[in-house]
Amino acid sequence: MAEPIHISPSAAAFIHEKGGVLTVRLSPRHGCCGGIASLAVAEARPPDAPAHFTHYEHDGLSLYIAPELEEEGLKVEVEGFWKLRQLYVDGTTIKSPRRGSS
Repeated sequence: MAEPIHISPSAAAFIHEKGGVLTVRLSPRHGCCGGIASLAVAEARPPDAPAHFTHYEHDGLSLYIAPELEEEGLKVEVEGFWKLRQLYVDGTTIKSPRRGSS
């Protein structure tokens, strides 16, 4: 099976420290002029509604990935220091919530 998402070794270690679960989902961001866009985010926790995600087991991690992000070639990294470390997603464009527009 192809890797659904690339997780850097440092991000994998961080996720293991936090319980071994990763959720990658789209998060809406509202603009100052009324626009909205969705950005991919990574969280070291299970999703609120696991049934809406595709679940994978990979290298001892439990991964929950939003179906619309599975084929995006995403990469999860960790940044920051000590208690200020956080995960981030690289490799995707901002998604518009509008359907049917190109």
